[in-house]
Amino acid sequence: MSQLAAPTIRQSVVALALACALSGLSVYAATERPQPAQEQTQAAVAAYEAGNFDVAIQGFAAAAQKGNRLAQFDYAMMLLRGEGTPAKPQEALVWLRRAADNQMTHAQFTFGDLYERGDVVPKSLPEANRWYELAAQGGHVQAQVALATNYFTGRGVPLDYGRAFHWYSKAAAAGDEGAQYIVASYYERGYPGVVDRDIEQAKLWYARAAAHGDPGALAKLRSLQDEGAQPAKGPM
Repeated sequence: MSQLAAPTIRQSVVALALACALSGLSVYAATERPQPAQEQTQAAVAAYEAGNFDVAIQGFAAAAQKGNRLAQFDYAMMLLRGEGTPAKPQEALVWLRRAADNQMTHAQFTFGDLYERGDVVPKSLPEANRWYELAAQGGHVQAQVALATNYFTGRGVPLDYGRAFHWYSKAAAAGDEGAQYIVASYYERGYPGVVDRDIEQAKLWYARAAAHGDPGALAKLRSLQDEGAQPAKGPM
């Protein structure tokens, strides 16, 4: 049986989490369900984006105390980075935990990465995967990919290609191009007990990844199309 190549689409996550949370806060503000102190949080987002960290951290702190989970997360990130204040990693963890317990999947995902890398908290792969699974179940695509990759490689969990495929499929359906490529690879090769070989499904998922600009997926798609176009050979 052909083996799938180990995925290489994991990202360094705290940097990503911080970038998402602190250079693009308006995205979270726009997608959050109604929360306490929403206007106060939005004002803090605007202050942050304007580079006024002193005002931003005060606004996030006040809104976080009122239970706004976006403010709790962003306040934690500013404390962690030392923006508008000296860095306070332990206090940051308190607020990050509040956001995570408040069902903010990006906070859960960030906790997973902190535990996976041993940054600010003791390194613990089982704890990392516990947080990834919480976030993945809530629909967080990056967490789905992280969890899938750890199942695929047996990192902190028993190696399980079936569970890896489950979570890659979730991320692929949500539009993650790397996951789409891996799902296509599963279908191209077939994996007994997980998924049957299905070249049409492989083409479908390679095409979706290629549509996102993945050159490798485009090459695989063309190769499969060319193979399908070859005339059948007659008897020798």
